[in-house]
Amino acid sequence: MLRIRNLLLRPDPTLILRRAASSHAAPKPIPRAPWSRRLLKGASYTALTIGGLYVVDIQFNESSIVRNVRTLWTCGLIALDYKLNFKPELTEEIPALHQRVADRVYDLLTTNGGLYIKMGQAIGNNAALLPGPLQEKFAKLFDDAPQVPYSVVESVLKAEYGREPAGPGGIFEIFEEQAVASASVAQVHRAKLKSEDGNGEWVAVKVQKPAVSRQVEWDLGAFHIVMWLYEHYLFHMPVYFVAGFISDHLRRELDFEQEARNALMTGDFIQSEPSLADKVYVPRVYPELSTKKVLVAEWIDGTRLSDKKGVKDLMGEGPSPNAAALRGGTKWIMDTMVQLFSAQIFSWGWVHCDPHPGNILIRGHPLKPRQPQFVLLDHGLYVRVTETFRHQYATLWKSLMTMDYDTIKDVAGQWGIGTPDLFASATLMKPVRFGGQKAREKFDNMSQYERSVLIKQRLQGFLSDTDKMPKELVFIGRNMRIVQGNNQMFGSPVNRIRITGSWASKSLIRNPNLTSRQRAQEYVGYLAFLFATFAIDAAFYFTRLKQWTRTLLGLKSHGFEDELERTMKGFAKSNFGVEIADTAFQG
Repeated sequence: MLRIRNLLLRPDPTLILRRAASSHAAPKPIPRAPWSRRLLKGASYTALTIGGLYVVDIQFNESSIVRNVRTLWTCGLIALDYKLNFKPELTEEIPALHQRVADRVYDLLTTNGGLYIKMGQAIGNNAALLPGPLQEKFAKLFDDAPQVPYSVVESVLKAEYGREPAGPGGIFEIFEEQAVASASVAQVHRAKLKSEDGNGEWVAVKVQKPAVSRQVEWDLGAFHIVMWLYEHYLFHMPVYFVAGFISDHLRRELDFEQEARNALMTGDFIQSEPSLADKVYVPRVYPELSTKKVLVAEWIDGTRLSDKKGVKDLMGEGPSPNAAALRGGTKWIMDTMVQLFSAQIFSWGWVHCDPHPGNILIRGHPLKPRQPQFVLLDHGLYVRVTETFRHQYATLWKSLMTMDYDTIKDVAGQWGIGTPDLFASATLMKPVRFGGQKAREKFDNMSQYERSVLIKQRLQGFLSDTDKMPKELVFIGRNMRIVQGNNQMFGSPVNRIRITGSWASKSLIRNPNLTSRQRAQEYVGYLAFLFATFAIDAAFYFTRLKQWTRTLLGLKSHGFEDELERTMKGFAKSNFGVEIADTAFQG
């Protein structure tokens, strides 16, 4: 009995082991928060992080990241819009698609500002075959921008010079706080240099906006990414090959010490050309006062070419008589302009790439009353071309004038251009036909989708080998189109094509590396050029006669460039189905 009792009271080893194990078991888990609360918490942390980055980007990085996000977002929307809506069954909606894209591109460029305006202008001056809405939007891109406060300008000057802009210990005797002009990357102030007699010269002080230098690499990086994606994944158009070239030149434009050197070099070239030395003037620069972010140059009083009414009044062509009018009229101005930029391309190989009307002043010659003088401003963007390119480009122009189609095709082939007729037309900015194309009916019978696809194919054929394509053509084409637009703005008083062709042909004769035999051949070619110019001169003077007659009768008149524009529009429509906007030919 006792034995049984002891057995009953003895602890069960299994039970002891279970209790021991349970004493070391993990504690009971705490209930997790609902998923909605966890999501809210994660979203809060994410928002705080993004908000913090946004504030830092605005305060210390001039919104560079925000600008890039805006760029990639906009380009993504454009790509998606095309992928979803550029289809044969939606052909009637394609014009609306082009308009949406144009609006988005324009809003992006103007909102970001700075170098985006410069990049947009580079595209806009080569946009004649883009859809009409894009042509119109690019034409509205003006390189002007709100002024930054004087406190910002003062901080730049202090950082560059280490002292106040004006005052007893300042750089200048007087520095005007209100800017006289403001563009996307810099603004200009008037200042007076110090002198012992108090009669220091007035100068123009160009001050770079501090945001630009912080944004430049971000902006150009986004530009490269977008161009690469558009070429390789989205539109398969050969555009990336010029991205590096354009970026390098835009960087140089932000170096004002380089701009000072450009101005000095251009002045030397002009003085070396007797036909231009007294007609064209480059304001004197002060290298000792210039830095990478500040440029100091002689102040020039004159009338900007963009002030059409002011220029006409100055040259005695206004509605009211002007006894003090300068001689030569607008014909003198346009002749000097075309001669100058032709000399740059064909003789010097040193080309000003931004000759828009705001960068040209007309004034009376300081030493010769009543004689005008052409003043060239803004020397930030130049391109240097090789001797080989100059020879090829001059040969192309002479061949265009003499209708030597075999040579035109040869030059185009050397440059990797597969459609020499289109290239010749773009160079002259007048239609050149190599075989009497008859494509008007074909395009008229096509849908919007079919036209767009064929245009893309032809443009791909145009740039058949981008490795051979001289990248200088991007900026030289810009120069040519702006010069044409300037001439057109004043009623085409000069025959631009003849003047340019003459410089091209003469440059071939003057080549110092020619043998006697080659020089003799070039003289024969020059005689052929002179003979060929009779036809274009006849067309020019016939147009001038019509223009004069219609003006005399009180009717609306059209100049020679207007006639070329009309025929170019017809050529583009019949060969590409493209409606070229009026703004595509404006300077």
